Amino acid sequence: MTVTANIDSSRPVATLINVFTVPPERQQELIDLLAQATDTTMRHQPGFICANFHASRDGQRVINYAQWESEEHYWAMRSDPEAQIHMDEAATIATDVQPRLFTVVSHHPRP
Repeated sequence: MTVTANIDSSRPVATLINVFTVPPERQQELIDLLAQATDTTMRHQPGFICANFHASRDGQRVINYAQWESEEHYWAMRSDPEAQIHMDEAATIATDVQPRLFTVVSHHPRP
């Protein structure tokens, strides 16, 4: 099994958890868009660490779990016109978008 996120409560990173509500028939379309946007734009932004996408089994949600070196890096990305194009396009697929920044305060890996 491949580990796709480095969750570590000792690192002062900004963690984005963005919950998208989506019609089930468009879930894969949104995931494809988010992955393409990450490959072409987001991962080239200063401060980008990683992004992971999770599809709910009922098809109604997509969760983007991403990490940025700092909150300032995250907000700089949000103001970038190229990144904004992708975020606007995702908002046309999703019926609701709920981005929130978090701090990892506890981490319990498997021994």
